Amino acid sequence: MRTLYHHPLCPFSRKVRVVLAEKKLEFEPVIESPWQARDEFLEISPFGEVPVLVQDNADPLSDATAIAEYLDELHREPPLLPSDPLDRAEVRRLVGLFDAKFNREVTVPLVGEKIVKRISQPKAEPDSKAIRAGFAAIHRHLDTIAWLTERRTWLAGPQYSLADITAAAHLSCIDYMGDVPWEGHMGAKDWYVRVKSRPAFRAVLADHLPGIPPARHYADLDF
Repeated sequence: MRTLYHHPLCPFSRKVRVVLAEKKLEFEPVIESPWQARDEFLEISPFGEVPVLVQDNADPLSDATAIAEYLDELHREPPLLPSDPLDRAEVRRLVGLFDAKFNREVTVPLVGEKIVKRISQPKAEPDSKAIRAGFAAIHRHLDTIAWLTERRTWLAGPQYSLADITAAAHLSCIDYMGDVPWEGHMGAKDWYVRVKSRPAFRAVLADHLPGIPPARHYADLDF
């Protein structure tokens, strides 16, 4: 039995959920708000971060990429990391780009300031300077996605991979608020429509936060 501790608007949680769905692996989802720092959760995740995958007779697994690669090695179909070492390195490069640079420049300023702070610190005001910086940075990243997919079928090459899942996980969190400027980035939008169309990705698009509804187009394939 697998249990996944996650938060609906955490891109790292979404990445693992999509990988589990792609592999058709059953799991019990448990929503965890890291800022609550529950003692029971800290016992399995000392740093209090999601996602965490708990399996019978095994130590808890943390870090979204570590979990995703573990699942891909254990359950190879469909493969989300290519067999060729250079191709695999390119997937990992892009995973790192989105989980580090995109997360720092876009996800944290937008999702963190506009939603996470609202939930976790109700009296705190969003940092408008950070939000403006996030909106400025997202254009560069969408241009990168378009550039890659003009030259490749998917972000890292001819096959759908963990790079696509990672990038889409971050963008889906921002798109929940309707803050992705798709109209100026049709190449990135066309790629995202293909990712959204995959059955494994549809589950995360069903997430709704209490009191914070998603943008009207959020789960639509034709938007």
